[in-house]
Amino acid sequence: MDDTKGKARRGAAPSPRAVRQKLESLADAGVLDLPRRTSAQAARAAPATGLPRSDVPQGEPVPARRRPAVTRTAEPGEQGRMLEVLNAEVAGCRSCEELACARTQTVFGTGSSEARICFLGEAPGADEDASGIPFVGRAGQLLTKIIEACRLRREDVYILNVLKCRPPGNRPPTADEISNCRGFFERQLEIIRPEFICCLGTTAAQALLRSEEPIGRLRGRWFEHGDSQVICTYHPSYLLRNPAAKRHVWDDMKILMARTGVDL
Repeated sequence: MDDTKGKARRGAAPSPRAVRQKLESLADAGVLDLPRRTSAQAARAAPATGLPRSDVPQGEPVPARRRPAVTRTAEPGEQGRMLEVLNAEVAGCRSCEELACARTQTVFGTGSSEARICFLGEAPGADEDASGIPFVGRAGQLLTKIIEACRLRREDVYILNVLKCRPPGNRPPTADEISNCRGFFERQLEIIRPEFICCLGTTAAQALLRSEEPIGRLRGRWFEHGDSQVICTYHPSYLLRNPAAKRHVWDDMKILMARTGVDL
């Protein structure tokens, strides 16, 4: 007999007749029940697909401390709907009467409701008050360049401020104003559940972390807020006044992106 044909026959699936004869022989011998293959055995027997793991960026180094991806319990689109409901609540807020009387509109947030990274700023300025979108003025244009330098797009991240209304004359928010708005920005972050939060400037960092340390001491360190890892850096408006600080922000962005798995 041709050996090639013999190998092919040995590798072929048995015929129904052969299977029936085998079962009849086992029954005559008293074997009436066959063990079932477990799911673990089936998994080991399954052929490898050769596909890469989706949770590890291919061609990029895995960071030394990689947190597991956040488990999202919301249905697809539910986070966006929850943010819309919260946005309507923010639009009707008058807890800070001075801000409510002076504002053109509230400035809620923009970007992906399922973003891995959130950028948290201080408060809207004149351009943001007019458009209803955070970070659209000169500082916002610089933030966009920073985001793009990190191989991201604005629509990939989520951008929000601590305050949802513009303080008169762009003055710093008061402690009472931050307290009144805390429930809003905290709930935004709870809905989005980002893996990473980047605080832009002293006000955002101190408000989120409930810290009194200046931004110069907070940057370059990792903190935690709920399930999110937090890093702090200078506000883009500060960079417009102090261009030399851009290198410090870039250092912070390299630290942030390295932990996400991207080497800049």
